[in-house]
Amino acid sequence: MIALFDSGYGGLTVLKPILKLLPEYDYMYLGDSGRAPYGNHSTENIKMFSEQAVEYLFSKGVKLIIFACNTASSTSLRHVQEKYLKGKDEQDRKILGVLIPAAEKAIEVTKNKRIGVVGTKATINSKVYETEINKLDKDIKVYGKACPLLVPLIEEGWQNKPESHSILKKYLRDIKNNNVDTLILGCTHYPLMLKNFKRILGKKIRIIESGEVTAQSLKTYLGRHPEIEGKLSKKGKKEFLTTDDPARFKEFTEKYLGMKIKMPEKISL
Repeated sequence: MIALFDSGYGGLTVLKPILKLLPEYDYMYLGDSGRAPYGNHSTENIKMFSEQAVEYLFSKGVKLIIFACNTASSTSLRHVQEKYLKGKDEQDRKILGVLIPAAEKAIEVTKNKRIGVVGTKATINSKVYETEINKLDKDIKVYGKACPLLVPLIEEGWQNKPESHSILKKYLRDIKNNNVDTLILGCTHYPLMLKNFKRILGKKIRIIESGEVTAQSLKTYLGRHPEIEGKLSKKGKKEFLTTDDPARFKEFTEKYLGMKIKMPEKISL
């Protein structure tokens, strides 16, 4: 089974294109909405939350976990990989993130070598996108902008409210002033405001979402790693877990992502 872990609803924007591209596998989605947003927590707390999620998912027989949360990926991915993938475990199971595929895609499409990144405070402060991009091309300038209010607004279903548009417009002012031609949505919640991003930025700035690039990256990864792919169940089964209100989770998923799902299970981490 493949699991996607996110601080709340955002990872659903990654799951949806994965299901479209790779529908044959079994999937489990864990949204820790009870503690969202992760971006305003300390690094120590985010690592603890991530450890709890990984331990829970592995206890359920998951073989491949995707951190469909930029905040968890930027602060905790390497930590949990080093802690939980030791010895034989490294061959039996894997933990992947969404950062590298998005960074690689941005490098591929930028023409003026000026890339913007928007994300939570934790993601932007980690400078992980800047680090990964400059590993591949040291000449690229990366401009990060923390947008701490967006995830709470999206989790409340306010992404299309005029107030949210005004806040986003203020956040993007610095990005536009730095003359970037490519913008990475460094939080998987943000595609739920994609229309607003496009309206504010215009057609000249290419927007990179984690969902599509992660789906393609996962397909490539499974093709290169038959030792993992062969352990994945293929019945097309989908399970949804949340640490908050299951009914609200189901309503949000169906209303804003157009995904009909059974009632999620509420769990504690």
